[in-house]
Amino acid sequence: MIQFLLNRELRTEHALDPNVTVLQYLREHVGKTGTKEGCASGDCGACTVVVGELDGEKVRYRTLNSCLTFVASLHGKQLISVEDLKHEGKLHGVQQAMVDCHGSQCGFCTPGFIMSLFALQKNSNGYDKGQTLEALAGNLCRCTGYRPIIDAAEQACCQKQPDQFDAFEAETLAQLKAIAPRETAELNSGDKRCLLPLTVADLADLYAANPEARLLAGGTDLALEVTQFHRELPVMIYVGHIESMKRIEITDSSIEIGAAAALSDCYEALASEYPDFGELLHRFASLQIRNQGTLGGNIGNASPIGDAPPLLIALGAQIVLRKGNTSRSLPIEDYFLDYKVTARQEAEFIEKIIVPRQQAAQTFRAYKVSKRLDDDISAVCAAVNLQIEAGVVRDARIAFGGMAAIPKRASACEAVLSGGTFNQALIERACSALADDFTPLSDFRASKEYRLLTAQNLLRKFFLELNAPEVETRVTAYV
Repeated sequence: MIQFLLNRELRTEHALDPNVTVLQYLREHVGKTGTKEGCASGDCGACTVVVGELDGEKVRYRTLNSCLTFVASLHGKQLISVEDLKHEGKLHGVQQAMVDCHGSQCGFCTPGFIMSLFALQKNSNGYDKGQTLEALAGNLCRCTGYRPIIDAAEQACCQKQPDQFDAFEAETLAQLKAIAPRETAELNSGDKRCLLPLTVADLADLYAANPEARLLAGGTDLALEVTQFHRELPVMIYVGHIESMKRIEITDSSIEIGAAAALSDCYEALASEYPDFGELLHRFASLQIRNQGTLGGNIGNASPIGDAPPLLIALGAQIVLRKGNTSRSLPIEDYFLDYKVTARQEAEFIEKIIVPRQQAAQTFRAYKVSKRLDDDISAVCAAVNLQIEAGVVRDARIAFGGMAAIPKRASACEAVLSGGTFNQALIERACSALADDFTPLSDFRASKEYRLLTAQNLLRKFFLELNAPEVETRVTAYV
């Protein structure tokens, strides 16, 4: 059984199919058809809803893609859809702003934009264009050209007024506390089930008993098997209620990130230590995806074009794997063996990621090359981490995504750099060595020739940024 709030209405589901998405639930089970399906892959934002969760003595509101969210993950939370914003016959402030600023034309994308604006308004104090663009980057509109929608965001944030969610916050808090998970839950439709443990120990036991189960964290990749490939997932184990796996701890030597921590929660810790990691996270899919997707999931799915693994490899990160009562640590580059093949054993799961803190004389840069600036997948992702002392490269760790069947270190390139004088000639020799490290493939994102040349140019870009910092090299600085 799972329980959640549909706005302020308590919903209890005993035998619902765990493969049902929140989008399907809204449209087909409760008749709320304002939320739309545009792509069923988390790219367009037409399905955006807002989920409220307990955050101490307040409710934290976040957007997510309902097309990629399985309904079991709503357990203990509040679901808000576009129908819930109008109150006592009056449009909500964000809805009125869209009307006033002519932010809707055909209207198909409008409910998703409304929900992104609602969450933006709830999480901001006044208008900030950068914050607005980040909030709306995961919503696509083919009619307006976005200017009137941005105008609506400015009006909604500048003219923010208390709404019904503020008025009923105490009641909502009490309801959420009453349904907060207190034991392992299960949603079972007979032929499919989803288990929802509360502790790492419970997860280890359940996974050992059900090694065929698929682990569900954010689900932004796993849900595609249902929405795009029309497969069934007979057994899932949802890890989003395990507090220790969502924890982020900073020690003198490392940043320890629970495998179930949302990417948006990882941002502050990683960006403060490694600004380029933070900049890349801003370009990691959309805010809706970052609110759901996890660092552990981005590693666990073993995609050769995942954004985080090359950076973590270059930083010398480790992962902690757990099976039963046994844990082991593994350098992250040793986790990836071949395309979608990893060192993870049966019933073993990633518990946390340990990222070393920055050391003296260490210079780290990360680069993502994609067809679109926002909400796109890398053609090439590069991470360069050099320790340079007195003009000599004392240590080199360089990793790429999109260049091989796995995220991979550039060993030949590193060997050329290590011990060499950091100058243009050394960089050119290192660029040549990349051809020994990688034999990239051609696909619809990029040709093999483009990928290799891009990788070499990113290494040259790293050198330019260090030696001519007055030269602006980042598109994100002026777009």
